[in-house]
Amino acid sequence: MSARRLGLGSGTALVVAAMIGTGVFTTSGFLLESLHSPWAVLAVWAVGGLVATLGAVSYGALARRIPESGGEYVFLSRTIHPAAGYLAGWVTLLFGLASPAAAAALGFAHYVAPWLPEFLSPPMVATVVLVVAALPHAGGMERAALVQRLAVAVEVVLIVAFLIGGAGHLHLPAAGPAPAAGALATSLIFVSYAYSGWNTVVYVGGEVADPTRNLPRAMLIGALGVTALYLALNAIFLFTVPVSQLAGRMEVGRIAAQAIGGRVLAEAVSGLIAFVLATFVSSMMMAGPHVTARMAADGYLPALLRAAPGRPPRAALWLQLLLSVALVWFQKPDAILQYVGFTLGLSTAVTVIGLILLRRREGAAAVPVWGWPWVPALFLVFVIGSTGFAMAQRPLVSVAAALVLGLGLLVFRWSRKKSP
Repeated sequence: MSARRLGLGSGTALVVAAMIGTGVFTTSGFLLESLHSPWAVLAVWAVGGLVATLGAVSYGALARRIPESGGEYVFLSRTIHPAAGYLAGWVTLLFGLASPAAAAALGFAHYVAPWLPEFLSPPMVATVVLVVAALPHAGGMERAALVQRLAVAVEVVLIVAFLIGGAGHLHLPAAGPAPAAGALATSLIFVSYAYSGWNTVVYVGGEVADPTRNLPRAMLIGALGVTALYLALNAIFLFTVPVSQLAGRMEVGRIAAQAIGGRVLAEAVSGLIAFVLATFVSSMMMAGPHVTARMAADGYLPALLRAAPGRPPRAALWLQLLLSVALVWFQKPDAILQYVGFTLGLSTAVTVIGLILLRRREGAAAVPVWGWPWVPALFLVFVIGSTGFAMAQRPLVSVAAALVLGLGLLVFRWSRKKSP
């Protein structure tokens, strides 16, 4: 077993980097259009943070019992069945990390486009971002963790500076009419995507020092910290600009910055968002290859994707880089993310069901869960409820996700037959 080289700070930085993307800077305008009340939008963001925290606590209990790399792949293999774990790993390998990285890299390219020569197309810029983000992680875990910690520190400092600058411009509006239940459910689905990533540290669990303490703490601190930042940012967005100027608009961060500090601050916020996206890409490159390498070590993927003892999973890293670059040039990652979010949400729900089954098999002493049974139960209610609503709203997405899972099951059976 390789040395565990990540401390609590590095684990928390990975969670924060994986959670904060463009969602918090782009989602609230669309929520405001359907909910009609800034207070209702803020409440939905608070509920999203609660769900992420419930998930972090539930995963923390699993991580204490199974402190290894691999995330849902390992958890489900141990608690339910190897096929369930393989399907989770299959989704993660194909789309769960490579596609978000590609989408974020393209987002970075569009944000910096006004500052670059016209001959540099978005796919070209996105490819450079992906390669630059991957290189530190090929050099070893210590170097990668240092880069990640520094990037997240700068990111948080910049966000806090923006919050301080906007605090003096708040104007609290009156409460609007109560939104419809369907609008609230749809809004929670959008917000849940912005909160995804709270479980990223479990993908590198085998690299975390004192994992029974640091893995649960990293997820909990990350989820709570990002929730606080999201609520503060949305307060700035929603309470500094009239509702009529935000409703239905994507660039709510830029609009609020323009209102607070004019064009200079608006440009600065665009730069901040680009930096956030680059940090997010780095977190995907740090976490994803460990899942692939673990599956290869268990014989479910080619042996060349394994990581040598004490070395980073370079072959798995290059594979993920190749997949992300291919998506940048040949696909539309945003379209893929529509059903990736569905399958990853389903994966987290099944993982928490695995926690419940493990607790019933081994008992409370072996698998302690804070807030049992309400914490995992509430998480399942929220996730399964929103997933069911998404299936009803977008049946074609459900069919596409089912096809991906079915293909993964066929490959699992083939790999089992090929195994000695």
